[in-house]
Amino acid sequence: MVWDTIYGRGAEAEPAEEWGGISYALAALEAALPDDWSIVPLVKVGSDLAPRANEFLTGLTRRAGACRFIESPQPTNRVTLHYKNLDRCTEHLSGGVSAWTWAQLGPMVRDLDALYVNFISGFEMPLAAARRLRRGFGGPIYVDLHSLFLGVDASGMRVPEALADVTGWFSCFDIVQLNEDEMRLVGDNPVEVAARALASGVRLFIVTLGERGAVYYSAGDFDIAGESPEHNRSHGPIRSARIPAQRVEKPLDPTGCGDVFGATTVSYLLHGVSVEEALAEANASAAANLSFRGATELHHHLRREMTRQ
Repeated sequence: MVWDTIYGRGAEAEPAEEWGGISYALAALEAALPDDWSIVPLVKVGSDLAPRANEFLTGLTRRAGACRFIESPQPTNRVTLHYKNLDRCTEHLSGGVSAWTWAQLGPMVRDLDALYVNFISGFEMPLAAARRLRRGFGGPIYVDLHSLFLGVDASGMRVPEALADVTGWFSCFDIVQLNEDEMRLVGDNPVEVAARALASGVRLFIVTLGERGAVYYSAGDFDIAGESPEHNRSHGPIRSARIPAQRVEKPLDPTGCGDVFGATTVSYLLHGVSVEEALAEANASAAANLSFRGATELHHHLRREMTRQ
């Protein structure tokens, strides 16, 4: 979990402080999962904010019993965001919660049906642990690789950087989400990048395009319930389509849109709907997030329920 301090968000004079990152994804899972699915959060947080994190997590109504929660002796990851406009911001990272190891993750995922993985800091899990996760977990794994493409300079500022052994990372997941800037760090030709991902075992490759929506690539017909890439790679010609975004008349806050998009996508795929329908729902949820500030009570807003905003 990460604590955000946000400057330049709309007309607010003072910075906003609140849970960010994976909290947006948890809110979207709350709102979009089928009624017979439950959330099992696997989270780490520093001891400095552990009580507040527990308060946030216990507010989730879809939790399957207790969270699988590790309190780290290191300080909680914190991100300071300065928005230049709704499309661009700078990020500064501090804190240092330790990465997951396979010894920690293995027992926690044993009884789960599907995994949604989101790299919020980029330091949550090394490639070796991701490979063990792929070998040790038999269900589908969705990943947003986001912050793996962000380095940290000497001042703590996040800077875009290419990901070492990106094909190795691709091979650990069934469904991969990148944004347009991240994809360019992999290669200049989107089709070639997608083909590279699919050849590594990815079954669905998604690129978010901001106000232009999202595009997907799959080899043959995608079925989230199909075999994992360890056992069966998709065959057939690459299928691709762009799903347009919804227009937002009065955008308020773009923070967390990618997290909401990814969590909504995997939720609807678990419904058993088509990729196109899942991405259309994800675009709608990201648009709804754009018209709301913060992750607290966001799940009510995404379900079109009354909130205090």
